[in-house]
Amino acid sequence: MRFRKISLDPPKVLVLGFTLIILIGASVLTLPASTTDHQGLPFLKALFTATSATCVTGLVVVDTGTAFTTIGQVAILLMIQVGGLGFMTFATLFAFILGKRISLKERILLQQSLNSISMEGIVRLSKRILIFTAFFESIGALILSIRFSFDMPVGKAVYYGIFHSVSNFNNAGFDLMGEFRSLTGYVNDPIVVFTICTLIITGGIGFIVINELYEYPRTKKLSLHTKIVLAATGWLLAAGTLFIFLLEFSNGKTLGPLSLSGKALAALFQSVTARTAGANTVGIGDMTHSGLFLIIILMFIGASPGSTGGGIKTTTFTTLLGAVWSQIRGKEDVVFYRRRIGYETIYKALTVTMSGLALIITVTMLMTITEKGTDFLMILFEATSAFATVGLSMGLTPELSPAGEVLITFMMLAGRVGPLTVAYAVTLRRKQSPFHYPKGKIMIG
Repeated sequence: MRFRKISLDPPKVLVLGFTLIILIGASVLTLPASTTDHQGLPFLKALFTATSATCVTGLVVVDTGTAFTTIGQVAILLMIQVGGLGFMTFATLFAFILGKRISLKERILLQQSLNSISMEGIVRLSKRILIFTAFFESIGALILSIRFSFDMPVGKAVYYGIFHSVSNFNNAGFDLMGEFRSLTGYVNDPIVVFTICTLIITGGIGFIVINELYEYPRTKKLSLHTKIVLAATGWLLAAGTLFIFLLEFSNGKTLGPLSLSGKALAALFQSVTARTAGANTVGIGDMTHSGLFLIIILMFIGASPGSTGGGIKTTTFTTLLGAVWSQIRGKEDVVFYRRRIGYETIYKALTVTMSGLALIITVTMLMTITEKGTDFLMILFEATSAFATVGLSMGLTPELSPAGEVLITFMMLAGRVGPLTVAYAVTLRRKQSPFHYPKGKIMIG
């Protein structure tokens, strides 16, 4: 009797890989040794936490700093690291250690996992990703450890420094400060603010961009992708900081009581963290409706392709803006830096954006049913945060019903692999039609 070999395409392998990591992590968090009450988390809450960690989101139903033992916290940190860099990157690391050759299929999976345009040099890039990650996380851990040592014993400060460096470089937003207060105690601290912001931005621009910047002194060249990512990131961070500063300037519960420099630091941090990181230095639930809506927009856009962040990505947003601007000007082509963007890229950007909107609308609608009596803006904020793997919350997460936890768990996983999977599925399955139908006309607008 012959058995047919089951072959999975790369997007399915990625989904199954993330799911397997989540289930293993959830099993660890249910163990008595993982929680301070020695009872272990109920499976649903453990699954939620493991999904949030693996999908580098940061939404939590229990406080990470007080509910988990060191074993539980380290398990969460490992899930953050594997989920942020992608399990295929770690699989490649083990292959290097064992002296195993990287097969063509594994190279394709690496390309999908890293959201790379080309397979050329993909193994070399994966090696550098591990080096870049170790470098930035080590520097961040060192600075934060020194700063935290002024507030706590040295051993605890080092542990906190490592945890928060890894968490924020991977855009996860988990913290150990306790009582769901994140980094609000350091709102006026430039060392903590600038260190965390640098980690978030570096992890969020994407490893392809980091690699090109690393090679720039030798090549003196930057790809169109890198130019767009850097420009979009800069503009979004600047605009986000300015508008949060203006919208929250007189809000007595957020920026109001702070000095002018404190207001600027807090506005900058909230603009940076909304790009899929999840830490916060002011109470998110205390922000004005206009400020919250701005955060929702920034969360939806998210980080950049091939990074540790989520959202529809900066390049997707920029491509759609370019298409709209070209239509307004009556131009046929979308052009950036004297390079024309192909129609297949524009269609892909539209597919990713509409898929993201459909997910958010569907889950928000369902949660208005499961979370009765909850403010609509709070539900929309939570759904967007989960989709974009941000981790910011207005305080709804710990109060979610079991059905709400299931919906947000699904949303975090879909947000981590959904848009990427849809984009590559569109690319992989695109076929040239042997004929064209007659052109039809419809009215638009």
